Amino acid sequence: MTSVSRRLATSSKRRSGDQPELPLAPAPTVPRGLGVDPEEAAKVAVARRAKPGAPPGQVRLVLTLELRRALAEQLSAKVIRSGKNLEAVVIAMLEAGGWRASAARRWCGR
Repeated sequence: MTSVSRRLATSSKRRSGDQPELPLAPAPTVPRGLGVDPEEAAKVAVARRAKPGAPPGQVRLVLTLELRRALAEQLSAKVIRSGKNLEAVVIAMLEAGGWRASAARRWCGR
């Protein structure tokens, strides 16, 4: 019986949180925009996030947008007027806006 009580006593000490804390490694600090080619970084990002699309040469990229209600309503009205789905309208807007790397840099403020 004494061996059981000793086991319980030692196991309760382990559960009490008396373990020493491990030091956390600091997060690596890499300055944004230094030494990274945006086009190469974009290729890596798409390779990680996107899934192959049905037509060859296209990818499926899932986005979640948080929009002001008024903007979401304007976008929905545009979709309804066009008779297309939301994805087709957004793609058309991006393509019509000339979304190339240089335009994206201007838009992002770089």
